[in-house]
Amino acid sequence: MKLFIKIFFYRSPFVCVCPVYTSLSVVIDTNTVLHCPRTLTRALLTTWEVILRDKPSCKKAYRSDTNEMKETNCTDDRITWASRPSQNPDLQIAPVAIAHDGYYRCVMATPDGNLNHEYHLQVLVPPEATLFLSRNRTAVCKAVAGKPAAQISWSPEGDDCVTEQEHWGNDTLTVQSTCSWEVPDVTNVTCSVSHLTGNRSLFIELLPGAKHSEKSYILYIILPILILIIVGSIWFLKFSACRKCKLNKTEATPVAEEDEMQPYASYTEKNNPLYDTTNKVKTSQELQNEVDCTGLHTL
Repeated sequence: MKLFIKIFFYRSPFVCVCPVYTSLSVVIDTNTVLHCPRTLTRALLTTWEVILRDKPSCKKAYRSDTNEMKETNCTDDRITWASRPSQNPDLQIAPVAIAHDGYYRCVMATPDGNLNHEYHLQVLVPPEATLFLSRNRTAVCKAVAGKPAAQISWSPEGDDCVTEQEHWGNDTLTVQSTCSWEVPDVTNVTCSVSHLTGNRSLFIELLPGAKHSEKSYILYIILPILILIIVGSIWFLKFSACRKCKLNKTEATPVAEEDEMQPYASYTEKNNPLYDTTNKVKTSQELQNEVDCTGLHTL
C-alpha cells in the first residue's frame, strides 16, 4: 500500500485536478478567447460545455486519438474553436453579444486526470450619456441602456436630487438623475457617469435664478411695452390735434364764400360797428386755434 502511494505521486507530482474558476467581463461587439487548462501531457479528450440562459447546454468535443470533433445543441455560429483543436483547444466568441452571458467550462481528460477551467462570462454594454436642462435651475443626466447599471454623480452636489432606473428587455438599464440648485452662485454643473466600460463627464450651464429672471423679465419685456405705449399716446394726441385744426379751417371757408356771393350784404355788415366787434372776436378765436395747432406740432 505504501509502495502504491509512492508510485502514484511519482507519476504525477505536479498535477492538480482542482477546478479553476474565472470571472470574465467582455465589452459587447468585441472578440474574446476562453482558454483551456495548460498541461504537459497530451489530452485524450477535450470538451467545452456552454451554458446560456434559456437555451439547452451546448457541447463541443475533440478526441485526439481519432482526430474526431463532435457538437451537441450548438447553433450559435459565433462560438467556435479558436483554431484546430489538435493544436489549440481554446474557444472563441466573435463577436460577443448580450446573449452570450453565461457559463463556459473546459474539461480535459489526460492520463494524469481531468483538468477543469470554468468561466463566468459577463457581457458589458456601455451606456449612452446625455445631459440637458429640464427647468430653470434643474438638470437631467441620463445613462441610457447600459449593462450593468451606471452610477451618476454631480459636481457640485445638487440641493434636491432624484435617481430612477428603467429596465429593458435585453438586460440593459437606463439610469436617470434629476438635480436642482437653488443657490444662484452655481452657474455650471458637471454630471459624471461611471461604468465598467469607462467613465464620462458632461458639462452644462444653468439658467439664472428666479431673482435674475424677474429682472430680465422687467428689462426685456415690460420696459419695451411701456415705451411703445408712451410713443403711441404721443402720436395719437398729435393726430387728434391736427384733425381738429383741419376741421376748424374747413368751417371758416364758407364764410368767405358767402361774402363773395352777397357783396352788398357784406359791405353793409363791414360798415356796421356791431359787425366789426363780432369779426374781431372770430379773428381772435382763429388765431388762438392756429397757435394751439402750432404748439402741438412742436411737441
